[in-house]
Amino acid sequence: MSKKDKKKKPNVNPELEGFEVNINSFGEIKSSLKIDELNQFLNKNVEDKKLRDRDDLSDTKTNS
Repeated sequence: MSKKDKKKKPNVNPELEGFEVNINSFGEIKSSLKIDELNQFLNKNVEDKKLRDRDDLSDTKTNS
């Protein structure tokens, strides 16, 4: 793999354009997006497999 291939940015959802995650020298995760915004995006776009078969929870995707 050449350096040119390493610099190529992945295709992402337009809502996450510009999102970057880095780990600093202290092991802290630094993100260009606030955690609340990321969680809101994930709740809206990703199904929680653990909650899929629960009858006592309403479907959150249809309530948005």
